[in-house]
Amino acid sequence: MQWQTGERPVVHSINRTIRNVKRYREILSVLVRYGFEDVVADTRLDLWIDAGKSLLGGNKADSETRRLPRAVRLRKALEDLGPTFIKLGQVLSTRPDLIPPDWAEEFKRLQDDCPQVEFELIRQRLEEEFAGTVDEVFSSIESDALAAASVAQVHRAVLKDGTKVVIKVLRPEIRKTIESDMEALSALAHFVERHFAERGYSPTEVVNEFSRELQKELDLTHEGRAADRFRRYFADDERVYFPRVYWEATTRSVLTLEEIPGILLSRRKEDDFTPEQRQEIIAAGADAVFRMCLEFGFFHADPHPGNIIVMPDIRVCFIDCGMTGRVDRKTSEQLADLVAGIAGGEVDRVINVVIALTSVDPSLAENRSFRADASDFISRFETDRIAGLDLGNLLQEFFELLRQYHIRCPSDMVFLIKAITTIEGVGEELDPDFDIIAYVRPHIEALISRRYSVRAISNRMRKSLFSYAELAETLPAEIRQLLTQLRNSRFSIALEHKRLDRLTETMDQASRHVSYALIVSALLVCSSILILADTSQKGTGFLRWLGVAGMIAALLFALLMALTRNRGRKRNKRK
Repeated sequence: MQWQTGERPVVHSINRTIRNVKRYREILSVLVRYGFEDVVADTRLDLWIDAGKSLLGGNKADSETRRLPRAVRLRKALEDLGPTFIKLGQVLSTRPDLIPPDWAEEFKRLQDDCPQVEFELIRQRLEEEFAGTVDEVFSSIESDALAAASVAQVHRAVLKDGTKVVIKVLRPEIRKTIESDMEALSALAHFVERHFAERGYSPTEVVNEFSRELQKELDLTHEGRAADRFRRYFADDERVYFPRVYWEATTRSVLTLEEIPGILLSRRKEDDFTPEQRQEIIAAGADAVFRMCLEFGFFHADPHPGNIIVMPDIRVCFIDCGMTGRVDRKTSEQLADLVAGIAGGEVDRVINVVIALTSVDPSLAENRSFRADASDFISRFETDRIAGLDLGNLLQEFFELLRQYHIRCPSDMVFLIKAITTIEGVGEELDPDFDIIAYVRPHIEALISRRYSVRAISNRMRKSLFSYAELAETLPAEIRQLLTQLRNSRFSIALEHKRLDRLTETMDQASRHVSYALIVSALLVCSSILILADTSQKGTGFLRWLGVAGMIAALLFALLMALTRNRGRKRNKRK
C-alpha cells in the first residue's frame, strides 16, 4: 500500500482536502482541548477556530490541564489522536536532534497498548489473507490476544504439523486510518513549511521520513525478511537467537513466527537469573547490537527489554524486527572517528565528522559560535582513553548541540545511536555497574585500526587515482564545451533567492495599498466634480446621484484598505 506525502499536487487535491476536512478539525479540536490555542494561532490555523466556534467552543482546556507541562499535554493529545499520531510521537522520541530531551523523554511514555480487536474480526482478516483456507494452515488459534497494539495484535497458534507459533495480524481498517492521517499530516506539514521556512527544519521531510517507516510497519513481510537476515548473521553464534519465519503462513498483513520459550526481560523478576547469568545476558546482548551496528551495517533499532527474550539455555533472542536501520562502513568509521575525536579533544576532527555525517553547509566549520560551543562540549568529555567516556551523557549532549544549530542527523544514524543507548539501558537494569564502553571499545578500535591500516589507505588511494584518471579524461571536453558556450554567448548562471518571501509579501502589500489609495483619491475627485457639475434646480439630477455613488464606493474602498492593512499587521506579528 502506498500513499503520497511528497507530491504536493496529489496531497492538496480538492477531493482529498474535502474528504479529510473532518480529520483536520478533529486534530485542531484536540490541540485546543489540551491548551495549544497559541500553536494553532501561530500557524494561522486560528481561522478554522473562528469559522467553527460551535465545534470547538466548548472543548478548551480546563485549568488543571493547563497546569501540566506542555510536553505532557502534547503526549496526551497524541494519544487521543490515535495510532498514527502515537507512532509519530514514538518516532520523535528517538529524535533528540529534532526535539528537546525532556520532550523526547515524555514521548517515550506513549503507550502502544490498545484494547484487543474481537477475535471474529481477526478470524475474518485471516480468512481474507489465506483465501478461506485458515483451517488448512493452522490447527488452532487462541482467541485471546497475547498482545494488542495500535497497528497489530498477536495471537498464539499451532500449525497443521503441530509447530507452536505466534501470529501477528494487522488490525482491520488500519491502513485506511493511517492513510487518511498521513494525508492530513502531509497537508499540515506543507502549510507550516510555506509559512515558517525560516525555522530551520523541513516538516515535509520529517513527515515523509515518518511515512516511509510507517509503510514498512504496515508490510509485515518487511519484518519477516529482517528476522531472516539476522538469523543468517548469527547462525554461528550460540549466544544469540532470532525467531524463524514460517513463510507459508505469512502475508503482508499476517506474520507467522516461531514461538520462543523463555522470560521476556521486561517481565523478569529479581531472582530469575543468577549474577553470572546476568553477565552472560549482558555480554551476548551488547556484543550482538555492536556487531549489527558496526560490523554488519544492518541492525535491530529497538532492542528494549520488551523485545528481548532470555531462553531457558540463557540465549538472548531478539523479537519484533519491524524497526531496523542501515549504516554503511564509511558511516561506521566516521562514528568511530567522532568518538575518538571527542576523547582526544580534537575540535577540527569532530567538526569535520559532523559536516560529513549530516551534509550540513561546510561553512559551519568557520562559524565562531559553533566552534566555541563544540569546543566547550568536547572539553567536558576529553579523556586520555576511550574507556573513560560516559557514552550515554555524551550522545545526549551531542544531540543537544546539533539541535541548537538546527543540524538534522540522518534517520539511520539516529537509529544506530538509539540502539546503542537502548542496550546500554538494558545492561544497567541487569547490572547497575554496567560499563558499555568496555563492550563497544573493541569494535571502535577495530574500526579505527581498519580505516588507517596500510591496506585501507592503499585502497582509498587506488580509488582516488581512478577518479583522477576519469577526471583527466573528461576535463578537456568539458572545458572545450564551456569555452564554446562563452564564445557563442550562451553561457548562463542560474540565481535563486532564498528567504526573500517576507520582503516580497511586504512589497505586494504596499503596492496593493497604493493602488487602493489611488482608486479612492480618483473616486473622491471625480465624485466631487460630478456633484458640483449638477445644474438641476433641486440638486437631484443624475450627475449628483452618480457623484454620491462614487463617494460611497470611495468609502467602501477606504474601509477595505484599512481592514487588509490591519490583517497584514496581525500576520506579521505572528511571524
